[in-house]
Amino acid sequence: MNITVETTVKAPIAKVWSLYNTPEAIKQWNAASDDWHTTASTVDLREGGTFSSRMEAKDGSMGFDFAGTFTKIVEHELIEYSFGDRKATINFSNTPAGVKVTVAFDAESTSSIEQQQQGWQAILNRFTRYVETAQ
Repeated sequence: MNITVETTVKAPIAKVWSLYNTPEAIKQWNAASDDWHTTASTVDLREGGTFSSRMEAKDGSMGFDFAGTFTKIVEHELIEYSFGDRKATINFSNTPAGVKVTVAFDAESTSSIEQQQQGWQAILNRFTRYVETAQ
């Protein structure tokens, strides 16, 4: 099953793209809740390049690496990647209200569809707030 989340960011496309793909920026916004954070991030933004983000509970009780390989990149428009046996697509499109960011990803079988959708949407909402307030 495929799950989709989306947001509209009130910022120029170049800023949205850059902050979505820059390791230092990713560490600022990539968490589903305030009790988690991303402690490390790498991005080799090219087809065949890899990415990795280390996500950890702030109390140190748990953590995991979210990593994958980019399969298609169209600057300021599209990112496709694989992670394990799953795939995700991120579309960036200019609209009168701002840049619409749509993330579609293959669901996993451990967590409910609702939990996965809520978690990915929470991260995307944090991204929006970060971009709109970043200088």
